Amino acid sequence: MHTLPATDIELAAWLRLSLAPGLKPAALRLLLSAFGLPEAIFKQSPETLAEIVGEATARTVLAPPSPDFDTQLDAVIAWRALPGNQAVTLDDPAYPPALLTMPDPPPLLYIKGRLNLLHTRAVALVGSRSATPQGAEDAERFARELSQAGVTIVSGLALGIDGAAHRGALTGVGGTVAVIGTGADLVYPAAHHALARQIAAQGAILSEWPLGTPARAANFPQRNRLIAGLVSGVVIVEAAMRSGSLITARLANEMGRDIFALPGSIHAPLSRGCHRIIKQGAKLVETPDEVLEELGFARPVTAKAASKPTVLWDGTGSAPHASAAVQPELTAAPTSPAAPLAMGAEAQRLLDALGHAPATLEILATRTEMEDAALQTTLLQLELAGQVTALPGGRFTRATHR
Repeated sequence: MHTLPATDIELAAWLRLSLAPGLKPAALRLLLSAFGLPEAIFKQSPETLAEIVGEATARTVLAPPSPDFDTQLDAVIAWRALPGNQAVTLDDPAYPPALLTMPDPPPLLYIKGRLNLLHTRAVALVGSRSATPQGAEDAERFARELSQAGVTIVSGLALGIDGAAHRGALTGVGGTVAVIGTGADLVYPAAHHALARQIAAQGAILSEWPLGTPARAANFPQRNRLIAGLVSGVVIVEAAMRSGSLITARLANEMGRDIFALPGSIHAPLSRGCHRIIKQGAKLVETPDEVLEELGFARPVTAKAASKPTVLWDGTGSAPHASAAVQPELTAAPTSPAAPLAMGAEAQRLLDALGHAPATLEILATRTEMEDAALQTTLLQLELAGQVTALPGGRFTRATHR
């Protein structure tokens, strides 16, 4: 180990503890409560540690650091020196207080951006990676309105609902925190590079993984428990029956957090996970105000007046219920057997955008980016083919095939 200033020596001890293979959170807590700081733990004899956590764990903790430990430490010190970057240890007053209520708070957090956002009232907004247009709109609108009420929106930087939630939250005063499943020096997915840069500048990015850790499937459930730990409540926007969002909801429930879900059409695969957790006791919500009310968060009087619709549509005067339209993933669209063969690409795109609840021409134009003439022609074709039904008030809905 090279000669280091006192703060770096402390960081080195925390880093070594966070990298100790197989050190379980419960054992880590026992050791910290017995000896205080990592440096003190490393000064103990194997016998002393074994009395508290058993021989196998004592051996793990006291094993010499890996040969590349100095390189890793140098990387963390260099990363921490960059503007906006912080490595926060469990004993640091800056450590997010909500995470201290978890059974297994990480010993070391890597944070880019506004540390103060981790000390605010927060709500998680999560859902499917393969979100429908309606789901993305709902996520962005909920996030924007909650953020305008001063609530920090926490999500996981994934495609779909997470990305929409971060984008919506960035337009309000509450800001957003992205909890990621890779090292804090990487962005996953690559499509969210620009969004991650914006969050690092205006919000915060949080990771417990060592720098350089790539995206691995096994890391994401662990990432989800941090999302659950940071917040007072979790809002699920769209989720299939087997969804990472439901893991987040379960973990949050175990930590005593409130769980909310947006309902949707009984025909939409991405409503099924939401309906399932509603049956299990999650609160059904249709508006951001219901979330604020349930959590006891007051909405500032000026928030509504200051609100500017920056989502893809402003609902032609009145936004539909959050539960309104949820559409299935593209492979599961309930069409008649002959329809997929006969349908052109534009017709399929329009049908996909329609979802399972009524939508106006304006909404469909925004979702499909089709010219008015093409949109109306395609709608007429779908109507004649029995795929779409025109409703009073200039709205259209998917025809139900029995």
